This record gives sequence, C-alpha cells and structure tokens, in this order.
Amino acid sequence: MSEDRARPASAAVPDGRAAPALDPELRAALAELRSEAREAFTTDNLAARQERDATARPRPTARDLRADGRFEVSELRVPAASGGRETTLVCARPAAADGPLPLLYYLHGGGMIMGNAWSVLPKVLREWALPLGLAVISVEYPLAPGARYPIPVEDCYAGLLWTAAHARTLGIDADRIVVGGKSAGGGLAAALALMARDRGGPAPIGQLLLCPMLDDRGATCSSHQMAGHDIWDRTSNATAWQALLGDLYGTSDVPAYAAPARATDLTGLPPAYIEVGSAETFRDEGVAYADAIWRAGGLAELHVWPGAFHGFDSFAPRAALSQDARAARTRWLRRILTSAGTDGETAV
Repeated sequence: MSEDRARPASAAVPDGRAAPALDPELRAALAELRSEAREAFTTDNLAARQERDATARPRPTARDLRADGRFEVSELRVPAASGGRETTLVCARPAAADGPLPLLYYLHGGGMIMGNAWSVLPKVLREWALPLGLAVISVEYPLAPGARYPIPVEDCYAGLLWTAAHARTLGIDADRIVVGGKSAGGGLAAALALMARDRGGPAPIGQLLLCPMLDDRGATCSSHQMAGHDIWDRTSNATAWQALLGDLYGTSDVPAYAAPARATDLTGLPPAYIEVGSAETFRDEGVAYADAIWRAGGLAELHVWPGAFHGFDSFAPRAALSQDARAARTRWLRRILTSAGTDGETAV
C-alpha cells in the first residue's frame, strides 16, 4: 500500500484537492490486501492480469451453487446478439419456492475486463434469493478487449429478451424483473434499462446499480481526487474503457448504451437504487446519474457511504458500513417487489 493511502487522515492529491478519509474498518481491510490486488491496470499489464484473474478467481460449479439442495441451478446457452454465437446464463432459484418468482437479472463486475457469472452467485443467492424468494440469472457476457462495445451489452440485452420470452418455462414472472449489477455490471444494468425503454423490450421494475461504472470521460472531481488512492482508480478505469471502446475511446461519439452517463434523456426509466462510496472513483458519476434521474422526474434512491472505497463490502464484509449497505439494498429490493404486487418474502 502506498504511504498516502495508508494514512488515516485525508491524503493530498496532485491538484491540491484532498481525498476523503477512509472508514477505519475499511482502511484496515485495504491495508491487508496483497500488492498485486492494488496494482493499477494498464494497457501493458492487462493481458497478464486477465490471465492471472482467470486462473486465480474461484469459479463455483453448478453443484457448488446448489448448496446441498437449497437452490436449483442450471446453466443455459442462449442465442447472443449476432454472429451465431451463444451467451451463457446461470439460473438459480430457492429449491423450495413455488410459483413464478420475481427475477434479479444480474451482471457481474470487473471493469468489463474481468470476472465471471458464477463467482458472484454465492453472495447474491445468500443475501437476496433466499430471504426475498428471488430467482437470479447471472450473465456470462464476453470481456473486453476481446469483445468491444457493443457486443457485451447487446449480448446482455439478448439474454434479457430470451429470458422474458421463456419466463413461464423458467418459472419466473416476466412482469417482476429487476436488472442489477456491481461496478461494470452496474453500468450494464443502467444500459439495459435504457435499451429496454428505447426498444420497447421487457420493462424492468427496478435497476440496482452498485458503484456503477457509467462515465468513460474521467472528468469528475472524484476521478481526480482518488487517483492513486482508490482500489479502482482513473488509471485502471481509463485502461478498461479503452479496452471496451477501442477507437471510440476519447471521442464525443460514445453512445449512452456504452456509457450511460452520456444519456441526455432519462425519462421513463424504472426506479433506481444507486450506491457509491465517498472515497471512490465513481462517486461523482453515480451522484450525477441519480440527480439526472430526479431532474427527469424519475425515482432514485442514492446512498453515498462515508469513507467507503470501490467495492468495499467485498473486501470487508464484516465491517459495520458493509452490513449497513447490504441491509439498505435488501430493503430497497423488498420495497420494489412489494410495489410490483408481491410481499417480497415468498416462503422458501
């Protein structure tokens, strides 16, 4: 850890603005991370980092996810957006739940350059599927730079269309779908809400955007404030956006389906839950997105967790702030399901 990052007080940044202090429990968790976990992504190390992530990140099997029979789990290959390809959907639901269930259509994080659909499911199933009686579909979308925009988001949308069309077979309620995700997955979920609105597709009842990756431009105050401090800083962020956008990177032609912060019309979107930390790169773009939804007459619940860095609850799950964040997300999901005609507490 850099000397500046380890200081309990606010750290200085090159342009004179101070980086917000970290929550003490989160600061301690950050200090324990291995140096390679804190290394910024660059165009020079991206390929090696991706190879290391693919081999080091545990990928639970369908058998693992079934958790001794508590969940029904299947892996489906469905048509992708184009080119005769397929997309994998990992489907899971509480084994004892009856009837069509509401669905969380979930997109994993990893900056569009890392991660997989399987590894996020144990946490999602434990925190939401069981207590709320939710079915979950986690999408294995292709990663950049092997798959550049628009392939990943179009494949996620194709999976959403297929899911809604096969809702009865899957045992889900097509009128109670929440799109959600963390980091890059949060940006994809926001893009799916825009696409569904614009294309007349399946209308989600909510969008769960956890520390969402929304803006390719890197021009916010927090992006500069947290340079060299956040676990995902502007160097890693620029590397990821360049990998995703290719020749579009750095231009004014980036579509809102790639970077939802560029959307100029946020009317007609489902209610949003938007969460960021005060000490993370994505703070200001998340706050701005919530504000833009409000200005468009929409509903958004915004949480800015004090002293939290990017993805804090994954690194410090027992911290008080992480527990508060999990509780807030669950309360929002329960309210959204209630407003859609279910008590959100299906017996399992």
